Amino acid sequence: MASNNMDFCDFEPNLKNVVEQRSLKWIFVGGKGGVGKTTCSCSLAIQLSKVRTNVLVISTDPAHNISDAFDQKFSKVPTQVKGFDNIYAMEIDPNLGIGELPDEYFDDDSIMNMGKSVMSELLGAFPGIDEAMSYAEVMRLVKSMNFDVVVFDTAPTGHTLRLLSFPAVVEKGLGKLLNLKSHFAPFISQIGGMLGMADFNADIMSSKLEETLPIIRQVNEQFRNPEMTTFVCVCIAEFLSLYETERLVQELTRCDIDTHNIVVNQLLFPKKGELPCALCTARTRIQSKYMEQIADLYEDFNITKLPLLDHEVRGREKINDFSEYLINAYDPDSVPNK
Repeated sequence: MASNNMDFCDFEPNLKNVVEQRSLKWIFVGGKGGVGKTTCSCSLAIQLSKVRTNVLVISTDPAHNISDAFDQKFSKVPTQVKGFDNIYAMEIDPNLGIGELPDEYFDDDSIMNMGKSVMSELLGAFPGIDEAMSYAEVMRLVKSMNFDVVVFDTAPTGHTLRLLSFPAVVEKGLGKLLNLKSHFAPFISQIGGMLGMADFNADIMSSKLEETLPIIRQVNEQFRNPEMTTFVCVCIAEFLSLYETERLVQELTRCDIDTHNIVVNQLLFPKKGELPCALCTARTRIQSKYMEQIADLYEDFNITKLPLLDHEVRGREKINDFSEYLINAYDPDSVPNK
């Protein structure tokens, strides 16, 4: 039993391991809705910006809370975060189809530049491929901009697991499309003629698809490489959140995606010498019970504890202050009374 305690001590109670692992390219932050994923992902981006050349935060949650967190409006293309030289943010909806992406995504080399509506209709014949290809175009744009590291502020668990499967879906779907090229060739040529695009034919389309396939395969491989990708699970010390976290960890393990960090948010930290109210005492007791369970379940994880504060963590300065708790443990007695 003593040796287990010693092993547990080897895992630092912070996210230094993520910030200091310079090989990481893709960092996902996820968990149940309402646990503070956006605050954690924005805080992590700030800490990463201190040691990386540039950082991109991508919100894949249709609610798009990073605009609220940084108090700045973001769009579907990377935009610099005010007050930071090397942090950029963007908001995408992974449920959007190809036809709904903005024109910035489609340059001369893009397979979709041949006609978004045509491609959307064609890809619509394969369930899930249209939105997965939309995601593929986002990834292509992100890779072309050469960000040092990308932090995904993900949607609640179910959407996130589907998002992580998109590279595999695209790879499989493109393979099917290429195999069916001979069947689609006459149809594609007719469509091209009707739209006045004489050069639009099956050979051009297949060559563009073949150019995209290696990028998607590379992303697919990188997502399963623990040196390049990791998933940070965020939860609160309550039953439903803990249950959802365990489901997420098991699914990530099944998908061969690395995860070794649990962030427990919204914890109550009583100050020394202060007499807590009855409600705070009851909540502290409940949280302590679930913290014991988290320690037992994830003894080989880095478990970071974050406080429930008496104010909103919103705006550049407050997120910057809060981000320090990802690296240095929160001490309630060091916080001045207001």
